[in-house]
Amino acid sequence: MFVKKESKLKKIKLAIDWTPNINHIGFFVSLEKNFYQEYGIDIQIINPFDDNYSITPAKKIELNIAEFALCPTETLISYNTKKNKVNLLGIAAILKEDLSAIVVNRNSNIYSPKDLDGKTYASFNARYEEHIIKQMVVNDGGEGKVNYQYPDKLGIWETIINNRFDSTWIFKNWEGVEAENLDVKLNYFSMKDYGIPYSYSPILVCDKNNLSLEPHIMSFIESTRKGFTYALNNKEDSIKILKKYLPSKEKNINLNRAFELTIPSMSIDNDWGKFDLKKVQLFLDWLFKFKIEKKVSKAKEIFTNNYLI
Repeated sequence: MFVKKESKLKKIKLAIDWTPNINHIGFFVSLEKNFYQEYGIDIQIINPFDDNYSITPAKKIELNIAEFALCPTETLISYNTKKNKVNLLGIAAILKEDLSAIVVNRNSNIYSPKDLDGKTYASFNARYEEHIIKQMVVNDGGEGKVNYQYPDKLGIWETIINNRFDSTWIFKNWEGVEAENLDVKLNYFSMKDYGIPYSYSPILVCDKNNLSLEPHIMSFIESTRKGFTYALNNKEDSIKILKKYLPSKEKNINLNRAFELTIPSMSIDNDWGKFDLKKVQLFLDWLFKFKIEKKVSKAKEIFTNNYLI
């Protein structure tokens, strides 16, 4: 848990989607450079390592543990359509392009998604995850008969490095860089290359029914945007800041390489955080088309650019 304390500020808790990594650089820059304090915010960043990911970031909003969370697009959709609906609202995209992918060890004889038939996949047990994997396999000419395994979430990546399981879902700009450090060769399968109109990950969300939070949303976004803009313009300093918060086992990751892979998907200034709602709608329509959701959600009802000034 990472905290900068200051009196007479609005206390805000942000639950991040994974242990600190390059996708979070702007948050930690804003924390260290006191940008949040400048905007009247006393920020506390909740690391999922603290509870071994026993409570997901979005669930922390539902349980009033955090006011903001980072999560993938599908989590936001799922919370708005599940039986006990939670009115999560997407308020900013951290990256303008998805940098995640399904990966396998290059020595596994798996050369495309169809080869995952009969193979193991280390799952995060997210609501749409296995539907997405199955459809990727089918779209590539396979049957979609994948053997799903459910290790501890924070240990999933190690199961691929150690060849315990065949495949999983990672970020190319983080675990992909760690693989390069370890000289582990991977094959990457991106959703868009196999007919899955996946949109944004991670995204910043909050509970739109939390009226007490409303006056502070714009300040939180603006101070966060300032951190990402600073990072893009001050690479070396920002990398030093991020490194302070990395788990000990990731201190030696090539942060310059991770930053290099992330830059093309970063936005700054007035472009930071903006959703392309048409892009989001394609994924919502896809979920309905393949009967993963019973009705088509409207992007404009659960995503907004209204807090981006």
